[in-house]
Amino acid sequence: MRATVALWSMLRTRSSRSRDPQRLTELLAVIAFATTTAVLLIVIGGFQAFWDRAGGADGIRAGLETAETPYDVQYPFLAGIAVLLILVPLGTLGAAAARMAAARRDARLAALRLCGATRSQVAGLTVMDAVAQAAVGALAGTIGYALLVPVVAQVRFQGRTFALSELVVGVPVVLGSLVAVVLIAVLSAFASLRRVAITPLGVANRVTPPAMRAVRLLSTVAAAAALIVGPQLAGGSAGLALGVLVALLLITFATMNVVGPFVLWVVGRITAAVARSVPTLLAGRRIADAPKSAWRSVGGVALATFIAGLTATFSLLDPAGGVRPDEAAFIADLKTGGFLTLAIAGLLAAVSTGVMQAGRVIEQREEHRALVLAGTDRRTLDRARMRETVVPLTASVGVATVTVLMVMVPVVGLQPVSDPGVVVQYLLCVAAASGLVLAGAAAAGRVARVG
Repeated sequence: MRATVALWSMLRTRSSRSRDPQRLTELLAVIAFATTTAVLLIVIGGFQAFWDRAGGADGIRAGLETAETPYDVQYPFLAGIAVLLILVPLGTLGAAAARMAAARRDARLAALRLCGATRSQVAGLTVMDAVAQAAVGALAGTIGYALLVPVVAQVRFQGRTFALSELVVGVPVVLGSLVAVVLIAVLSAFASLRRVAITPLGVANRVTPPAMRAVRLLSTVAAAAALIVGPQLAGGSAGLALGVLVALLLITFATMNVVGPFVLWVVGRITAAVARSVPTLLAGRRIADAPKSAWRSVGGVALATFIAGLTATFSLLDPAGGVRPDEAAFIADLKTGGFLTLAIAGLLAAVSTGVMQAGRVIEQREEHRALVLAGTDRRTLDRARMRETVVPLTASVGVATVTVLMVMVPVVGLQPVSDPGVVVQYLLCVAAASGLVLAGAAAAGRVARVG
């Protein structure tokens, strides 16, 4: 163990004294972990506030037993759905940060394995790197959460703003969040370690992964079908039907992460085949070679598109039609909550895209340098990198739009699609989220010039 610690310290000292982009990679990973922690604590604090306003477990239980469930009791359930939706890109962002940090570490660990390092030594180095980066990022995210609480407290729900005490989570929740972020980093690092331990030569030679399979498409189709049939099989219990509906809704969204890489693999191959310019050809080949990585860089906008579809549907609810004041306030809060969730998802998508694109630039720096030395214009490489974001971004919006239609049309019919106001709001929300993602990709261009 002492030898492993000494080797880890020596490698970090060597990196700090060189211009190896490993340090920049670690900084980006820390930023991603910090964002993950801050957003996680904010959404947990919001859920806790609605839970307390509803009277806790006793108040919610009493409200569910009444003939008509009070609106105050419905807020925690809706906030819980939003939290569960946001947890998907949060986990993706945390895992992406760990994978990005591991991308440069894989080559170094593979070289150590080929030089005679044992599996236990390689495992120790992996855990130390993952824990150090995740811990620093999680601590920074906790500070960011404390700074964001006064800002989030100004949002109005149920006719009033939040008190600071409502959004402040306890020490156990903070510690649990820190442990969760570190655990995500360690598990992702061990996933990369498995490749290094088993095939160090494959990692060192950057072997191309196998092609995607069309069977992935069946997952979303099956989930959408279950979403239609499942609640009807729940019997007469409205609570059970709602629970089944929420679970299947989350599963349907999660299947986009299964279908997305396959769609990008197909789109990448088509883009490369029909390319009429060098930037488009480079972008298509890179997307087809690493569709999972391309999806992770823009997968957040798929969630934003999914939420935008649900939020746009809320505009069909018109509180001006002689409804009770509490019902009108509830409908207004539905829209506010939808836009707030959309804003958080868009922010996560932008950070995820910026971090992943920057990591890919660092990983491909030798290729970029070789192309420049061979006479390739840097402007061509910048255009290829931007198209490497625009093409998957467009495809991910298409995948999410199809998924939203598969979910919403059987439930509410074609009214949202035929309503111009709903369509315009949906397009504006998608455009705003896409703009944030493109801004994140543009920010990664600075790394290309530094690297």
